[in-house]
Amino acid sequence: MTIRDVAERTGYAIGTVSRALNNSPGVSEATRKYILEVVKEMGFQPNSNARQLKQRDRQGYSIIVKGTKNRLFAVIVEQMQNLLKQSNKPVSPYYVDEDADEVELALQVCHNQKPLGMLFLGGNARNFAERFAKLTCPSVLVTTRADTFGFSNLSSVSTDDVEGAERAMGHLLDAGHRQVGIIAGTDAFTPQGFSNTSYLRMNGCRNAFLRRGIPFQPEEQTVCARFSLQGGYEGASALLERLPHLTAILAMSDIMAIGALRAIHDRGLRVPDDISLIGYDGIEQAAYCIPRLTTIRQDAEQLARRSLDILLQQVEDGTIVHEIVPFQLVEGESVRSL
Repeated sequence: MTIRDVAERTGYAIGTVSRALNNSPGVSEATRKYILEVVKEMGFQPNSNARQLKQRDRQGYSIIVKGTKNRLFAVIVEQMQNLLKQSNKPVSPYYVDEDADEVELALQVCHNQKPLGMLFLGGNARNFAERFAKLTCPSVLVTTRADTFGFSNLSSVSTDDVEGAERAMGHLLDAGHRQVGIIAGTDAFTPQGFSNTSYLRMNGCRNAFLRRGIPFQPEEQTVCARFSLQGGYEGASALLERLPHLTAILAMSDIMAIGALRAIHDRGLRVPDDISLIGYDGIEQAAYCIPRLTTIRQDAEQLARRSLDILLQQVEDGTIVHEIVPFQLVEGESVRSL
């Protein structure tokens, strides 16, 4: 008799049964009680020796966060830490600069700390392609797709960046805007054979123009910047200087958009009267800007919960999952129709 038999009997996933047996987080008390009752009826005995051998010398979970100014990532980390409070295993977040090598840091953490599993918030394609094969620890890449990598120990949970950006740009185009600028990440024009976030969002912007038959010159209408307030400020300033007839800006993060909002104000212009503005992520601060920011909201709670759920299952039985979480267009006060 195996844990798979218990899963079939209860109707719950193997990962859920495993967490109930190990008193891990992510399982309601009612579900845990039911599973334990079924286990008792079946006379199932978990193979603790095998589990101890599998997890020998390993402890806790590590979170590798790419970028020190990403507010969405900060919310997701907080959600993950709250979800793991019931566990006796420590949770250790590690932050790297936007331009640093997150996989190299992960290799060091894995060697020194020997975590049970690792969560990556954001990632660079080249770093994963060149070095992730050296990492044997069960891992989940969060907010960035990893299904094209093919690594046997890497799952992913993300939103559809192409569709999200297409929805955002389409919102501006359908409001009558034609002179639209984009503040993108530094890898917006670098596919690297993988799903870099900015590259995918740029493809979504292209799709929005293409589907409506509206001309689009991406190199002319786009500036690349860091995902920060300063990056957004400098990006908006460059766009307003380059494109004097600009009527709208799409920023690939809310933090960029908030920086852009200040740059627009400093030029004596107003949002949305003179320039419409749309962000991406749906962080809390977007609702407290003046005006409130229109944005693509990523569900931080669901991203955290599903990433952790998938990682715990992968630690238990090696199951790899690549999941897409829905997004939502939140209409604020920063876009006007022409």
